[in-house]
Amino acid sequence: MKKTTIKTSVVLAALAGSALFFAAKPAPPKNAKSVKAADESGLKLPSGFSALIVADNLGQARHIAVTSSGDIYVKINRARNGKGILMLHDKNGDGKADDITGFGTYGGTGMAIKNGYLYASSDENVYRYKLDNQQHVIDGTKPEEIVHGLLSRHEHESKSITLDNAGNIYVNVGAYSNSCQKEDRQKGSMGRNPCPILDSAGGIWQFKADKLNQTYGDGTHYAMGLRNVVGLDWNQQDNQLFVMQHGRDQLHDIFPDMYTVQQSAILPAECMYAIKKGDDAGWPYLYYDQIQKKKILAPEYGGDGKKEGSAKAISPVIAFPGHLAPNGLLFYTGNQFPARYKNGAFIAFHGSWNRAPEPQAGYFVVFVPFENGRPNTEGKWEVFADNFAGSPDKVKSGRADHRPCGLAQGPDGSLYVSDDSKGTIYKISYNNK
Repeated sequence: MKKTTIKTSVVLAALAGSALFFAAKPAPPKNAKSVKAADESGLKLPSGFSALIVADNLGQARHIAVTSSGDIYVKINRARNGKGILMLHDKNGDGKADDITGFGTYGGTGMAIKNGYLYASSDENVYRYKLDNQQHVIDGTKPEEIVHGLLSRHEHESKSITLDNAGNIYVNVGAYSNSCQKEDRQKGSMGRNPCPILDSAGGIWQFKADKLNQTYGDGTHYAMGLRNVVGLDWNQQDNQLFVMQHGRDQLHDIFPDMYTVQQSAILPAECMYAIKKGDDAGWPYLYYDQIQKKKILAPEYGGDGKKEGSAKAISPVIAFPGHLAPNGLLFYTGNQFPARYKNGAFIAFHGSWNRAPEPQAGYFVVFVPFENGRPNTEGKWEVFADNFAGSPDKVKSGRADHRPCGLAQGPDGSLYVSDDSKGTIYKISYNNK
């Protein structure tokens, strides 16, 4: 089969980013004349913003939630010293955590606060803890089990969560496969058709947030065809679920006659989807190509890099370069930041491991301006917080010092970012001074 080629200019454009229907190279922040040099946190931020390290060396800090009094709950991916959830408290008002306590013996990713409860997930179950008037967990030794028995196969195991305003909780169950091949990640192996894991993985499940001991059968298979969703959030302006999908890997490794190593490094897109009940995003049968701006039939199912996939699959609302690993999504509803940030989306990109021979990329937090519940008409995204990796060389090599993972909004409108490499928690504030 003839090998597909790609021009250098197209590769560079894809590396810069692309959004659905628009040329979406990262745009400079409109509220600033320049990007501020790294402050004591080491981060690079738009002018007027500063960052503070709240805590570090916490372990693999995944998703986070901030209370109305400014305390921070942190989910640890692998329980550390027998504690899988940490609470950070600032005693003296300097912004830094000087009282750290823990509870919950399980690891995992999910963390959220809603209607008087702290919700947290392991890789198989979802729990909740009753909060007191200060939003402190009343008894960390006695969580209520909301959902149990979700599949976890040591690939895409995180059960990320978010809640709506109608008493429902949404849980990601990632696919324990790259592309549902007969032999996973093996050269030339074709896809299983139909893919047999879609009944219990590769999608989003909806459960009641106040009902105990639920299983798959008690929930609703809300959306399918999503390979793995770590970052998700409920859009309050649009009253709709939004998710960030991790795109598939190894197009060249598995089908070297169809894809160059350069194409495999930047394809397919990491996609944001606006999800409604019953939606299908198309995995594993197709992927989204941000260069062609098309849903492409996967090679495991007869594709050649050009054939389009099913029109029934939903399209992303915005598409980013491949393999950046979006692990956090937050719609900003605060008032501290300039007005253009209101209702827009922040996304934490964990960073790549498989973009060779291209440089590795990601390790930043980006911002997408929204209007009326959708990315604005320009369709551009911008890097908001950078330099988590430590240096350009560490970005290129993938040996990042810090990797953004979770996002949360504080009661004063500050943005909190977690790092699951060294366990650092950052607080980003706007002062315009």
